[in-house]
Amino acid sequence: MLTPEQLESEYNARAAIADHPQIFERWREESGAARARLQVDADRRFGPAPAETLDFYPTAGRNAALLVFIHGGYWRSLDKQDFSFLAPTFVDAGVAVAMPNYGLAPATPIAEMVRQMLRALAALYRDASQLGIDRGRIVVAGHSAGAHLAAMMLAADWPRWSPDLPADLLHGAVCISGIYDLRPLVHAAFLQDDLRLDTRSAKFVSPVNYRPGLAMPLITAVGADESAEFRRQNRLIRSAWPHCFRDDLPLPGRHHLASVEALGAASHPLFGATMRLLLGRS
Repeated sequence: MLTPEQLESEYNARAAIADHPQIFERWREESGAARARLQVDADRRFGPAPAETLDFYPTAGRNAALLVFIHGGYWRSLDKQDFSFLAPTFVDAGVAVAMPNYGLAPATPIAEMVRQMLRALAALYRDASQLGIDRGRIVVAGHSAGAHLAAMMLAADWPRWSPDLPADLLHGAVCISGIYDLRPLVHAAFLQDDLRLDTRSAKFVSPVNYRPGLAMPLITAVGADESAEFRRQNRLIRSAWPHCFRDDLPLPGRHHLASVEALGAASHPLFGATMRLLLGRS
């Protein structure tokens, strides 16, 4: 078991990036420019809680593939609008994008965040005709805490959640720099006040403790400059779900925050792999 000091060093990714305030400010500026350029159906409600809204970015034409991106922030910070900068590259390539919000810790437990994302994906599937998207090409992606939530969506038993939903609601998942076994976080002092996890609750919301019923494609990625624990977590989900694992994209020279930027870069292999998954060519 890692010591409290080791847990801080391995999992407090933001503290390891000295210029993270400048990165967040750049994201906000680029996201504002993206929303000004793109058509957006903002704050579309999908559930009863105040946070249960999503931004939908349509693309030209009908029957478009849909990328659902779930933001990170250690389940306790950031917002869907902070990541609007990822949408233009996909929209320009003919893919619609949805970015849902979820309630943040400590007010919202992680288990409830999972249920909120289930509601978001279910709403998008049900509204597919209205939104002009192809129900057969819905891919979920996420970064950091969002990758954890995306993995939980891939593991979901959709007909059990609601009888009107198909088992293959998702066409695949792209998980970037995620945490898939939350048990180490129980002892992470910098998170305890917000996440309030114990061993039982951490196990309950850990994707590695579930197995997707279908072999839906899973693409993973983690920055080469991220900590040993983030790289171990990336290996862990691939080992837990060998029937789903499709590809692991290397991210050389990228730390935890730079890893997500690769998703929206048209020339990056991670964008290309995601597009092939969305278009059914992977």
